[in-house]
Amino acid sequence: MFWIYLVVAGLCEMLGVLWMNMYAKHNQRIYVVYLIITFGFSLYFLSLSLQGITMSTAYAIWTGIGAVGGTLIGIVFYKESKNPMRLLCISVILGATIGLKLLS
Repeated sequence: MFWIYLVVAGLCEMLGVLWMNMYAKHNQRIYVVYLIITFGFSLYFLSLSLQGITMSTAYAIWTGIGAVGGTLIGIVFYKESKNPMRLLCISVILGATIGLKLLS
């Protein structure tokens, strides 16, 4: 169950980054409200996951989900660069995140 909490926390982190980008582009305050709510949920679920996963592992995976997810959102929805080196770096982050899960 703790791993599910951690994945939900990471997904909320990704959504928070999306709202941050929407606010930057449209300057509408509702996006700040969404951002605060989703980051709040992200921290809440992260704290739940810490009851069964070590802090170092949980934080690294949570950050990895947010970083990879935010980058993929940028590539898919905002036509950001698909440079092969960038994709390689994302793969390294993803592989390290999966590795932490397997070793925990």
